[in-house]
Amino acid sequence: MNIAPGEIYGFLGQNGAGKTTTMRMVMGLIKPTSGSVELFGSDTSGGIGSLFERIGSIIEYPGFYLNLSGAENLEIHRRFMGMGNKSSIDESLKTVGLLDAKNQRVKSYSLGMKQRLGLARALLHHPELLVLDEPTNGLDPAGIKEIRQMFTGLARQRGITFLISSHLLAEVEQLATKIGIIHKGRLVEELDSESLRAKTRTCLEIRVTDENRAAVVIEQGLGAKDYRIMGDGSLRLYQFLDAPEKVNACLHEGGVGVIGIALFADSLEDYFLKLTGGGA
Repeated sequence: MNIAPGEIYGFLGQNGAGKTTTMRMVMGLIKPTSGSVELFGSDTSGGIGSLFERIGSIIEYPGFYLNLSGAENLEIHRRFMGMGNKSSIDESLKTVGLLDAKNQRVKSYSLGMKQRLGLARALLHHPELLVLDEPTNGLDPAGIKEIRQMFTGLARQRGITFLISSHLLAEVEQLATKIGIIHKGRLVEELDSESLRAKTRTCLEIRVTDENRAAVVIEQGLGAKDYRIMGDGSLRLYQFLDAPEKVNACLHEGGVGVIGIALFADSLEDYFLKLTGGGA
């Protein structure tokens, strides 16, 4: 994996693919059996050491002292990180939308509020890198949108670098400037947002009675070369987007029954499933 300063790196993979394990290795919580991790140009095989002060993280579920307030939990972390400025607590809580709830006991927080508090703690010491494992767990759609906008703003205004794992592919597609896809412990693809857009293109999705015959017909009748047989009774044609009636007529003349034609945009989810072979 290669993550440049200021990037928002979306880390995708099926359950059990190795996302959390990788993040644990980045944070120095477990040691790799082979290979190495380099942070800020330094090899971490001997431990993260002082680099820890430059990183904020949520790995799996954030834990708190439930009988203390949100602000008191952050105060413990502030002292642990050796920070002298107490105003950073309110600043961090305001960033994640929890300032009004800072004096409530954490046991009264909803799952989404606890997730926000975890983000506030990760941001408290103004890190250069945020390592976030499923940071939008427990958030409603409005909350997810707010967090997405917050991450984009932090990357732009503070130059924070993000490593974010998520199962919400549509969110990652909107947020990430670079994407890495891991499958069975191996990085199978790494691409920037521009390359992703090239791979997730608009097409004509054509449902037919015989997709293999349809492919032959459009090749011979239209000279089509850029298409994909989907294996579910349809094919996707990346040409002739403005002439579906021409495609329909060609298939009809070639003896292929057309059930439907629709303009369709490939998504990151489609690309992900193609790379990983579907599954959970």
